[in-house]
Amino acid sequence: MNIKSTVTLSNGVKMPKFGLGVWQINDGKEVANAVHEALKAGYVLIDTAAVYDNEKGVGAGLKDFRRDEFFLTTKVWNEEQGYDTTLKAFEASLKKLGLDFVDLYLVHWPVYGKFADTWRAMERLYEEGLTRAIGVSNFAQFHINEIYKTAHIPPMVNQIEISPFITQADLREFCAQEGIAVEAYSPLGRAKILKDSQLIKIGGKYGKTPAQVILRWHLQNDIIPIPKSSHAERIRENADIFDFELSADEIKVINALNQNKHAIKQSFFQLDEHHSVIL
Repeated sequence: MNIKSTVTLSNGVKMPKFGLGVWQINDGKEVANAVHEALKAGYVLIDTAAVYDNEKGVGAGLKDFRRDEFFLTTKVWNEEQGYDTTLKAFEASLKKLGLDFVDLYLVHWPVYGKFADTWRAMERLYEEGLTRAIGVSNFAQFHINEIYKTAHIPPMVNQIEISPFITQADLREFCAQEGIAVEAYSPLGRAKILKDSQLIKIGGKYGKTPAQVILRWHLQNDIIPIPKSSHAERIRENADIFDFELSADEIKVINALNQNKHAIKQSFFQLDEHHSVIL
């Protein structure tokens, strides 16, 4: 396994197993430089979203690279969901990115009452070749089962928050059974986790940082991590995880750190009893 290793999605598309997330990285030079440094360091997968408000900068960072040298993901935001509005949102994202197509387009959050119409638009974009794969983000098993009721094409990826403090084992198992690849945002969780004595001890054995141990744990659990950084040194450091392997016992130790605690506050919009967003 190396930084360019891939997982084959249910439709046959090969998606990188490791990538760069750009949430909260400023548009313009900051995000453009982060993307450029990541691709220069060997990264292939770059993950952004309309709501991050940095797609234009991401596109600028991609310009010096061939189209086959990167795998680009973006997402449709909550207020833009629905059939026509999703199609318009995708067109706007494509224009900002300066691309003819994206590799993966995701529904950013499950919005109450919008599943069927939003997913129909996703299917159309996929069938027209404007995105090589489609999927969801922050979707629980309930939401995916709702999509199944009307979908012609099932989701290929589910991007969710995963770290040793929130392992989401049941949802990951469900996705595995359904042939849905699992991708992790905020894979390093809260800063507190990097001070955990067990992670420090494991890292010392391999000459690695706790962050590198966590990212390796993701890979060995068949999770695609997309750690965020705008610093070239940290971008390279995060990717330096392909020259060691955690033992089965070490994986169990890290699994046991689970507290079902989100690092990302989810109180910035209203959720119903199924954790669907209410607009």
